[in-house]
Amino acid sequence: MRVGVTYPQTELGGDAGAIRAYGQRVEELGYSHILAYDHVVGADPKVHTGWDRAYDVHTTFSEPLVMFGYLAAVTHTVELVTGVIILPQRQTVLVAKQAAEVDLLSGGRLRLGVGVGWNAVEFEALGEDFANRGERSDEQIAVLRRLWCEQSVSFDGKYHRITGAGIAPLPVQRPIPIWIGAASAPGYRRAGRTADGWFPLIEPGPKLDDARAVVAQAALDAGRDPAAIGMEGRIVYAGDVDAVAREASAWEDAGATHVSISTMDAGLATVDDHLAVLTSVAESLL
Repeated sequence: MRVGVTYPQTELGGDAGAIRAYGQRVEELGYSHILAYDHVVGADPKVHTGWDRAYDVHTTFSEPLVMFGYLAAVTHTVELVTGVIILPQRQTVLVAKQAAEVDLLSGGRLRLGVGVGWNAVEFEALGEDFANRGERSDEQIAVLRRLWCEQSVSFDGKYHRITGAGIAPLPVQRPIPIWIGAASAPGYRRAGRTADGWFPLIEPGPKLDDARAVVAQAALDAGRDPAAIGMEGRIVYAGDVDAVAREASAWEDAGATHVSISTMDAGLATVDDHLAVLTSVAESLL
């Protein structure tokens, strides 16, 4: 099982020095990948009365693909993972171009995690339809893979029309791996049908077992091998390094191929504080 980390966007976002120090140190420690969350805009609670979601207009987020372009230049081996890009609120062809560029700059180190999102405020601000985001994301994934593998693409779908066009240069990975963040049966089925891997938003236990069964059945129905679909668990550090090790073991027992460790919301004030914890975790796990 590959062990990575989640960049603490909400606490270190906007600090270029922190991004550099974090990326270089976690690579030195032997972590396999850096995962970054995605939000383009936040909602203003003064305008959206009753807003009670985790993020708002004050919450800091670096744009993952732009940040990864920077990290590609200051790291050498660590994989760069979006976890997850809200795909249907973005233009598909532009995502294909940006992802290909990151993959080239990093020497083939991008893994593109995608999801359908929950924030209608973002969809409105970006001019996309929140209501059809699930169905549209299926078509987006097909378009992305073709654009990454074919020099000239013609596609006439329900949501996309491309006539003899393509991106250049193509990425190192053809196609770039696509993983899906899923928290519902439609998401589990989408992962089984189309994804190289998935991010379950539940902990090891009966609910995860049930979700894995849905993913596996969808894969079989699509003529795919369920064993070829990766799974990445998430561990939230809450002050106990030994607990992180226990949770990592539980994820490995549950069949995870990857796991990422988040130090957000643990009362850590600086990048050095986050890295000190990750150093202790690395001594225990890596």
